Amino acid sequence: MNSFTKNNTEKIYITGEQKLTGSVNISGAKNAALPLMTLSLIINKDFNLYNVPDLADTRLMSNLLIDLGIDINWGKGNLTFNGKPRKDEASYDLVRQMRASILVLGPLLASKGSAKVPLPGGCAIGSRPIDLHVMVMEALGANVIFDRGFIISSLGNEGLKGGVINFPKVSVGATESAIMTAVLAKGQTKIFNAAREPEVTDLANCLNKAGADIKGLGTGSLIINGVKELNKVSHSVVSDRIEAASFAIASSITMGNVEINNINPKNLTEFTNVLKLTGSKVEIFENSMKVSCSQKPKTHNVKTDPYPGFPTDLQAQYMALMAIANGKTLIRETIFENRFMHVPELMRMGAKIFVNQQEAEIYGVKKLKGAKVMASDLRASMSLILAALAASGTSEIDGLYHLDRGYENLEDKLTDLGAIIKRSN
Repeated sequence: MNSFTKNNTEKIYITGEQKLTGSVNISGAKNAALPLMTLSLIINKDFNLYNVPDLADTRLMSNLLIDLGIDINWGKGNLTFNGKPRKDEASYDLVRQMRASILVLGPLLASKGSAKVPLPGGCAIGSRPIDLHVMVMEALGANVIFDRGFIISSLGNEGLKGGVINFPKVSVGATESAIMTAVLAKGQTKIFNAAREPEVTDLANCLNKAGADIKGLGTGSLIINGVKELNKVSHSVVSDRIEAASFAIASSITMGNVEINNINPKNLTEFTNVLKLTGSKVEIFENSMKVSCSQKPKTHNVKTDPYPGFPTDLQAQYMALMAIANGKTLIRETIFENRFMHVPELMRMGAKIFVNQQEAEIYGVKKLKGAKVMASDLRASMSLILAALAASGTSEIDGLYHLDRGYENLEDKLTDLGAIIKRSN
């Protein structure tokens, strides 16, 4: 059964202390697939995406685009898009379920000349204000108002115009909004303090293949020369570096030996450097890496930062590893102000952690113990699974809706590596 149809009352049960060994294939990145899917609003025919992960979030985005009028044919990992949006208002019932829904705002505006998008919902890991998305629309010539929970944007007679966008802080979503909206604007757009994440570069690469003119990929300064239309294109979604790193930690925390395939190791440089410093052996190949460990992890302090720094999306998983390290570790979270919600759940399993505002002190314990725990968000759910893999006894993990938003076929992949894991009511 696919993840998006799974029952919200289900739980995962893991019996720990099994060394993980073997190989795993990493899926396409959710955080790359979602903005790429919204390009169907501005690429009106024969747009094909490959390596799309089958997740609750990608299914939700698909439903949102279908509701707007796009025809989508969903094969195994491959999506074909056709048609133009028939309306300019996004469904409240769909948008409220996912933060990434805000990504339809720019493409819808570019395609229809107006867009009405509800304020989005999603993970409760801290404020992710949409003011930067609004700033983008206004910089490119749109009039934006808020009315009864909706963002309503419209264009004058001149349509989208190139402009200068200087972000006060790095934002992946807002950078993606700026790129997708500016590609069809008249004239040149300059974006400063742009996010440099591989998923942003993947989006720009796809657009350039479709005839867009985006320069400065992988840097903090982008120059976009607007084009009149985008051509048909086929593109493969970049692999999920967060899933890859999660499996690397799974290998380390169980003192296993796992080969992680279908990845671009260059997108994981900061993480793999940190993992090596904790005592794991990391062998890097062209499209894969092998992670093995034969000892308890050493402590190493980290601070989350925008790419190419240590990812906030790996902070919770790394904390699970440091929970059994020899000594004290400091983890400083600089991206989201509410991203330590997994701490009380790790403490149920015997972890010794103290949180002071945006910093966590972790004192490694000899062993974690299986317990009943609840996932509070997507990455927290993976943190608890990693802790359970190392813990003695059996853990029961609730709140799987979060997990199904971002990890494709996780139980099957872990089972193939030797984990004792099952999902049931």
